Amino acid sequence: MSLKAEEEYLVAEALKGAPFAWESLVRRYEGRVYNFGLRLTGNESDALDLMQEVFIGVYKNLHRFRGESMFSTWLFRIAHNKAIDQARKNKPHLDRSLSDIDGDDALPLPLVEEDHPLERLITNQQNAKVSALLHSLSWEQRLLVELKVFQSHTFEDIAELESISINTVKTRFYGALRKLKKILESSHDM
Repeated sequence: MSLKAEEEYLVAEALKGAPFAWESLVRRYEGRVYNFGLRLTGNESDALDLMQEVFIGVYKNLHRFRGESMFSTWLFRIAHNKAIDQARKNKPHLDRSLSDIDGDDALPLPLVEEDHPLERLITNQQNAKVSALLHSLSWEQRLLVELKVFQSHTFEDIAELESISINTVKTRFYGALRKLKKILESSHDM
């Protein structure tokens, strides 16, 4: 059974009230939704709040999933909209700069399970640096980087999702990359 067919089956079963189907859908995407929220907000509590809001929204609107796209695409469209709603509510919290986050305060992204403790430590440190770098960007730039790099959307998908032109998406995305490059270069000069 293809992934699309499997997800459509789980959605159909969840709509009939089968708890196993809903739990399977949540388990399948909870980590990705949490990481999406953590990279955007830089705050574990906000990421958990976002994840909860996303799954409540998905549950309430599951009957609207028509199967025209992958379930994950539909779910992340809801996540995107909920993230924007959350950003509007928490605006002062979103613009922490890199200088506000030192190595000890940077939020580590969840670890990938690895066998060796040293590898885990290195991964944790690298994740903290990525998190700090992402939070040197404006919220809008962070969202574009999230959608393009971490969610693997095309520029066309992002333009449609954000209701802006493809050229605007590209300009903002490459502007974010230039800013990250400048920050990295200046940190190497120290």
